[in-house]
Amino acid sequence: MKFLQKLGKALMLPVAVLPLCALLMGIGYALCPATMQGGDITGAKMLIGLFLVKAGAALIDHIAILFVIGVGVGMSDDHDGTGGLAALVSWLIMTTLLATGFVTTIMPSIAESASRSMAFDKIENPFIGILAGVIGSMCYNKFKGTKLPDWLAFFSGKRSVAIISGLISICVSAVLLFVWPLLFAGLVAIGTGVSKMGIVGAGIYAFLNRLLIPTGLHHALNNVFWFDTIGLGDLTNFWAGKTSADVSWDLGLYMSGFFPCMMFGIPGAAIAMIRRAKTNQKKVAIGLLSSAAICAFVCGVTEPFEFAFMFLAPGLYVVYALLYGVFTIITGLVGFRAGFSFSAGATDLIFSASLPAAKNTWMIIPLGIAAFVVFYLVFYYMIGAFNLQTIGREDDEELFGEIDKDAKLSDNNYAAVATKVLAALGGKENITSADYCATRLRLEVKDQSVIDEKAVKAAGAAGMIRPGKTSVQVVIGTQVQFVYDEFKKLL
Repeated sequence: MKFLQKLGKALMLPVAVLPLCALLMGIGYALCPATMQGGDITGAKMLIGLFLVKAGAALIDHIAILFVIGVGVGMSDDHDGTGGLAALVSWLIMTTLLATGFVTTIMPSIAESASRSMAFDKIENPFIGILAGVIGSMCYNKFKGTKLPDWLAFFSGKRSVAIISGLISICVSAVLLFVWPLLFAGLVAIGTGVSKMGIVGAGIYAFLNRLLIPTGLHHALNNVFWFDTIGLGDLTNFWAGKTSADVSWDLGLYMSGFFPCMMFGIPGAAIAMIRRAKTNQKKVAIGLLSSAAICAFVCGVTEPFEFAFMFLAPGLYVVYALLYGVFTIITGLVGFRAGFSFSAGATDLIFSASLPAAKNTWMIIPLGIAAFVVFYLVFYYMIGAFNLQTIGREDDEELFGEIDKDAKLSDNNYAAVATKVLAALGGKENITSADYCATRLRLEVKDQSVIDEKAVKAAGAAGMIRPGKTSVQVVIGTQVQFVYDEFKKLL
């Protein structure tokens, strides 16, 4: 759990970029719906819309690379850029070695299996991006102080990190070469079985679709239900103008349930998060979550919202995925049918409403209201009841920059302050790791019982907090970087 929370905090850096994507794409699609639905793009208004959509797509289409750098830097000690470089090296190696063209060259048998080759078509996904980030940051944390023989001294220390990251990534790629298609094929088999379960199966599919978003393996299920992998093709047949009479299932069943969840459920959940945010962090929560909610409503892009909390509160994310399953079953039972060519946002709903398979699209209003209320209540209750660290509730001031902003050092001799603080914490032998954020030294210690809190304050610090059994935070104020630099020298 601690690893997931650390990963979630690291992802805040790239996630903070996604609201820009949300705003650009939302405005762009409103000005130029043809960018999603097809048709002629003429006139200044539509060209501006196209320009904005492409600008936003540049981020969302490469979200995996944002995660590579964000996790690589965010999980590295000192947030050193070397970890980000090592992560990028890992990403380039893995995505090259696991690309469909290369895999089918070295293993021709894979090309003979549609499901196995399909597995590598989507290898540039958020899971591989996060994995590369973790590899890069762990290599930095482990090998940044590596000392090599004199004849290899040039590659000592930080210069060794990217090299080791590359070697490890080659090994990981070799494992994924065999494991990834098995996972993909397994999910295709599950999807095939679920497809025979009618409305309940549609609910299970929707649940698994959201649950697998972080891994990128949701594409396995999408290919089963949306395209003609096993003879279904809910998406392709819907937009081809067919009806349920032309196919062997209830056309639109595997898309309709996403509309109330994405258009109304996510805004409801976002408001719940904002209301549960701490008072001094509400502005940050509003800025990030409101734009994510607008993007989900207009064009069905949900990643800015989902990646903002899935690792900070994984239990809540499972419930979030479960709600998709529930509403997919409900929409199936009440007869609401709509389809999407891009995602389940308002734009696709409007355009799909005129297709032959669309039914009772007016019901998006009562279904949407229900989704809004349910998502809001569930998120509001769970965040409060379990004290979940969602957006605006983090203790890490690095994310929000508000807590302790008025704290002042009583001594501007940073070296002296660092020396006294270290002594009060039990000396360097008691420190296992050191970092800092906007206003605090963030430390891991071996033994808290040896810490003299009065001496920490006497050293010039504004205070001290003990968030965990081995965690200590010393409140310094906005001059924390200078104290940290001296502190690291002493270590």
